[in-house]
Parts: sequence; C-alpha cells; structure tokens
Amino acid sequence: MRVALHTRVRADRIPEYEAAHREVPPELTAAIRAAGATAWTIWRSGTELFHVIECADYGRLLSELAELPVNVAWQVRMSELLDVAHDYSSEGAGAGLPVVWEL
Repeated sequence: MRVALHTRVRADRIPEYEAAHREVPPELTAAIRAAGATAWTIWRSGTELFHVIECADYGRLLSELAELPVNVAWQVRMSELLDVAHDYSSEGAGAGLPVVWEL
C-alpha cells in the first residue's frame, strides 16, 4: 500500500530537521523496514513536509514502531523540530492524505 502524509517543520528549525535526516540511525531504518516499509520519501516545500510511504500494512507499521525505543527517541527529537508531527497512535493509521488523482 502507499500512504501520503503531511507534517510541518518549524520555520526556524529547517536546517536542523534536514541535518537530522542525513543522520537517521541505522537501527531506526532497519526497524522501519522490519515493520513492513519498502520506501519512505519526504519532500519539503517551505515548512510543509510531504511523506510517501510504501508498506505492506500502514496500521502494522505504526503499531510496531510506536513503542520501539529507537523510534520513541527519534520522535522526541522530531517533536522539537516540528509544528505538525507524524501521528503514531491508532488514530494515525487513518490519517493519510486522500488520493485526488493518479496516472
């Protein structure tokens, strides 16, 4: 399945956000893959962040990562940089952006 998400970085924290993503812990990327993701891309337009996640089951991905210590630590770090964060709660599983058009 493919899921699109929207988050927002704080305007004064863009350089830190981008630097953090150049140093994503290998343990986190391994956990994301183990939870079923095959790809995760983030685009930035100003402060707006758009994510596209390719995964087997987005709900499973969230539930497996939600309490994982390496992800919890990453989310704490991201919470300092974001105005709108990725929702890892059970409600977040339905929070993807609706598809408007595909080719």
